[in-house]
Amino acid sequence: MSDEPEQIQWQGKFITARTRGKWEYVTRARGIRAAVILAIDAEDHVLLVEQYRVPLGKACLELPAGLIGDDDSSPDEDPSTAAARELEEETGYRAERIEVVGEFYSSPGMVSESFTLVRAHGLTQVGPGGGTESEDITVHRVALSHLPQFVEMARSRGLGIDVRLLMLLAPGILGERT
Repeated sequence: MSDEPEQIQWQGKFITARTRGKWEYVTRARGIRAAVILAIDAEDHVLLVEQYRVPLGKACLELPAGLIGDDDSSPDEDPSTAAARELEEETGYRAERIEVVGEFYSSPGMVSESFTLVRAHGLTQVGPGGGTESEDITVHRVALSHLPQFVEMARSRGLGIDVRLLMLLAPGILGERT
């Protein structure tokens, strides 16, 4: 563990570039976190979103997600509340219940950001989804049994694949364990 002081190199509205000793990393500004939603309906279909991601320079296939407390009027927003809002905005589905699974880190060697993974239960479609005015989100409802093929088709179309999809693909990747 480094006892060297942390230095801010650059700060924007949403991210801060920092150094500590030889380490360079990024944090979310103002302590903002993210909520990631695992939404599987009663027919064993998972809701996925596809949207353009500037850092990748291409569209990415992802679980629905959004920032917690990114609005200055709600800095102490509850992760479940944010997840419910984002699920409906992005996918057009509303959940009867949101269950917090836990807090996770996606790239801890470079980014300090954590995300709260939630599971959405009791899904009902209430709208088309697609995100807010500034977002251009395509919603996919994919049978879990067809997910590996769907991901491969997305990859062949040039889409990025979010690492969080690995939790749904793991049984196929790991194969049968003896």
